[in-house]
This record gives sequence, C-alpha cells and structure tokens, in this order.
Amino acid sequence: QVHLVESGGGLVQAGDSLRLSCVFSGRTFSPNTMGWFRQAPGREREFLAASIWSGAVTIYADSVKGRFTISRNNSKNTVYLQINSLKPEDTAVYSCAARYASGGSNMMTARFYEYWGQGTQVTVSS
Repeated sequence: QVHLVESGGGLVQAGDSLRLSCVFSGRTFSPNTMGWFRQAPGREREFLAASIWSGAVTIYADSVKGRFTISRNNSKNTVYLQINSLKPEDTAVYSCAARYASGGSNMMTARFYEYWGQGTQVTVSS
C-alpha cells in the first residue's frame, strides 16, 4: 500500500523560507511523477509544481515560479518543496501527490495523480 507523508509545515513570518518534505513508501520503485498542491480555506486546490521520475524535468505554476523549487531524492524516497520569501497568501495546506503509471494527460491537474498525502499546514503571519 502506498503512503505519502508530508512534513515541514508550521507557523512562519512573511519573508521566511520553508522546506517541505514528502516521504513515499509502499512500492519497490519510485513514482514516475511527484507533485505538490495546496489548498487554502474556501479555495480550490492549486497545482504548484511537479517532478518527473529522476527530477530532470520539473514544471511550475506561473504563480510560484522563482519562489518555489521542487526536488527529489529517490534514494531517500523523498520529494521536497522549497518555498522562499513566504507571503501571507501562501497560507494553506500543502499536499504531495504521486503517480506511478506512465503516460497520463495533464500533471497540473489533481486527477492525474494516483496517491495523496494528508497534507501539512503552512501559516504565514504578516
């Protein structure tokens, strides 16, 4: 059974940085694609970034380019999301997602992913 567990969230001040981690387990091989999403209260889930297999290919939502960086270490079964210059509007629950199957349509959509973590809360005070 696949499990994804996020960590690294918390209460921070505007301008701070955070590195979120997501550890995946349950298979003998790494997911083909890993993604990060966030959801703020009253808002829809928002795609942030995705990393394909070895991390050689990454994509970002336009809204976070330059501030967010996704990386992964398959030997540690972990994907990371580095967030710099945090803003109050970054306050949300951040979740990682995994897709083991190859192919698929749009990795910027939630439906593309097969497994999800429970999320970690990030709260940014002004």
